[in-house]
Amino acid sequence: MKGARIMRFLLAVIVIAASGWSGYWFIGQSGLNRGFAAWFESRRADGWVAEASDITVQGFPNRFDTGFTDLVLADPETGLAWEAEFFQILALSYQPNHLIAVWPDQQLIATPQEKFLVESEDMRASLRIAPDTRLAPERATLTAEFLQITPEARPDEATALTSLTLAAERQQETEYRLGLSAEGLTLAAPWQARLDPQGRLPRQISGLHADLTVRFDRVWDRSAVEDARPQPTEIKLKLADAKWGQLHLQAAGEVTVTPEGWPEGEITLKARNWRDMLRIAAETGAVPESMLGTLENGFSLMAQMSGNPETLDVPLTFRNGRIQLGPIPIGPAPVLRLR
Repeated sequence: MKGARIMRFLLAVIVIAASGWSGYWFIGQSGLNRGFAAWFESRRADGWVAEASDITVQGFPNRFDTGFTDLVLADPETGLAWEAEFFQILALSYQPNHLIAVWPDQQLIATPQEKFLVESEDMRASLRIAPDTRLAPERATLTAEFLQITPEARPDEATALTSLTLAAERQQETEYRLGLSAEGLTLAAPWQARLDPQGRLPRQISGLHADLTVRFDRVWDRSAVEDARPQPTEIKLKLADAKWGQLHLQAAGEVTVTPEGWPEGEITLKARNWRDMLRIAAETGAVPESMLGTLENGFSLMAQMSGNPETLDVPLTFRNGRIQLGPIPIGPAPVLRLR
């Protein structure tokens, strides 16, 4: 009899726990449905195009898997738009602030200039967000295999990657460490011809890697999508490394960014086989042919002073909206503003 009472008690506990967990899941499912419907409605009230033919939340009892079908988002102020046949946000029901996003093999991204078809294999991202209503990302990693980006109006000008990894981690309130690893970058034919008009280099850039820290004027959270993008105020480049055939370029340094978006500071470039880089720059028109001899003599002296005549260490200086390579003016600096 005592054993039977214990079994009945345990059974009751299991039934109550299962009922409570089921209630939690269905309450969570209902909340997600209402929340996404309200978000889409709010975007439309702001003038966006925000549509999905179907939004479903599945995964009972241990997951909240939200699926969007025929998704279209377009922000009229920035001119950016995104279309996807489907998109998924996956989460464990007991850890809802750790999300997995899954993209389709094909998607369309539009900018104010043109539209791009993005094709990939297994594009997904892992995202851990702060457990509050601001939904500020704490850590994120995006990976994709065989990524290809093709202008819709010029289908023969695709840019492709064998693999891509992007990572971001918030270190302080508005400071983020960012990482990039791109393997097997194949440039579109016009870019290849522009950067290497004589065909000296291989078709594929073997590797491109970067490790940097960026401070913004405010935190990245849901308002970055709904209102305005945070803007960079300081960039610390620990290392950028690019290899293209026999050319090897590295960069490190730090710049601040003015409220107008102008970088101010210095990045040190280390160029191996720099003479080949200089000749290619002259062939592309980036360096006037008349200056080639003068530049080569000056850079040769700088390289010899550093101890290795084949490796050039030279500062890239950003000041007053201009760029200077060593003592040589290059041209206007880029404006670092996010649309």
